[in-house]
Amino acid sequence: MGACSCTLASHTPRLVVLTGGPGAGKTAVLETARHHFCAHVEVLPEAASIIFGGGFPRRATPPAMRAAQRAIYRVQRELERMAAEEQQASLVVCDRGTVDGVAYWPNHGASLWTEVGTTLAEQVRRYHAVIHLRTPKADGGYDHANPLRTESPHHAAEIDRVIEQAWRDHPRRIFVDSTESFVEKLDRALALIRAEIPDCCR
Repeated sequence: MGACSCTLASHTPRLVVLTGGPGAGKTAVLETARHHFCAHVEVLPEAASIIFGGGFPRRATPPAMRAAQRAIYRVQRELERMAAEEQQASLVVCDRGTVDGVAYWPNHGASLWTEVGTTLAEQVRRYHAVIHLRTPKADGGYDHANPLRTESPHHAAEIDRVIEQAWRDHPRRIFVDSTESFVEKLDRALALIRAEIPDCCR
């Protein structure tokens, strides 16, 4: 973990989303970020992994899909609230944001926001920046190693497209394309995260 000369006793953290379709490399980028930056950069766990890894039913029926996304939304909000109230981090990197839920809601419907009592505009405003890692093509490095990943390469590409549309109203979106060498993509993503760190912790 990198050194930090910041002497502030507390911070009001910026929330930055790392998103993208399945297999885009988020897990590797976030794992590296956890060890790469100072203690004032917090990387939150993925809410979906907490939910499904903890045994929440993962079924393809519309009621089950809606239930899962409501649960994921609420866990995500609580993770972010915890970091904000602790005031220890100057930058909080989120493994997906609340808006990603649209891509997993039945028919990508906007009723998600009504069911959780908010609006798309309100959720978009909560995040300082959105870094979108592109899902590689089926012959370009798609990885099935994650045991919680169930999507085919084609489905992963479709989710990536829907996530892009879901975040379209955010004014600070940065895309990171897949490259022949994942190290190049990793370096680019880390540089973008570093650029969002407040001056006090650089």
